[in-house]
Amino acid sequence: MSTPQLVVHRDKELMAQAAAARLITKIVDAQASRGSASIVLTGGRNGNGLLAALAAAPARDAIDWARLDLWWGDERFLPEGDPDRNVTQARAALLDSVPLDPERVHAMPASDGPHGTDVEAAAAAYAEELGRAAGPENRGAVPAFDVLMLGVGPDTHVASLFPELPAVRETERTVVGVRGAPKPPPTRVTLTLPAIRAAREVWLLAAGEDKANAAAIALSGAGEIQAPAAGARGRSRTLWLLDTAAASQLPRSLYPPATP
Repeated sequence: MSTPQLVVHRDKELMAQAAAARLITKIVDAQASRGSASIVLTGGRNGNGLLAALAAAPARDAIDWARLDLWWGDERFLPEGDPDRNVTQARAALLDSVPLDPERVHAMPASDGPHGTDVEAAAAAYAEELGRAAGPENRGAVPAFDVLMLGVGPDTHVASLFPELPAVRETERTVVGVRGAPKPPPTRVTLTLPAIRAAREVWLLAAGEDKANAAAIALSGAGEIQAPAAGARGRSRTLWLLDTAAASQLPRSLYPPATP
């Protein structure tokens, strides 16, 4: 796995704009080299802030939206269209305003979908969908995502992998159901660390003073069971995108920021 690199921006608005510009470049480059791109989205205020910045960026038109696959790192197991679902928020922030191929928008199952309220069946179905998209060159049960984005919670959780809970200990399955999450809603679907680590690049987003302690813990050598963000690494690159508030507790030895 790659060693984490840091880029620290002045504030959360600039972080979102810069991350959006960086993502546009990655997508365009992937489409130029391989014909398509595969991105994993994250929810939360930083993930949605990035999508809103991307929607407002003139350079978004450089992306061939019809050749882009979108996946999610986790989802709240709620009915379709619920305002708290990550996909609902992503549609409002960006997806409804760009010409995506609906067949390439891979939303996680909802609690009123074909699997009903069986969160494990929903997770298994998403794992099967990932498996079908994985080619022989992907060396595993998920596609080799070009970029997988994760928000970092104040408790160091990423996706719906919370400290010490069973999902963060999973080593075989790529997608699992989560019950009893410490943050509402308690029932969720999430990628596991093995699936996350299949990505070419993993970007962790953290902005605000409430994320400073989490960033410091995850980047200080903590174990992934106690600090799931510490275990989120990309195959070729792991990038922490922070604002100055979220980076305020990091030792200066982690600077300078990574070269874009």
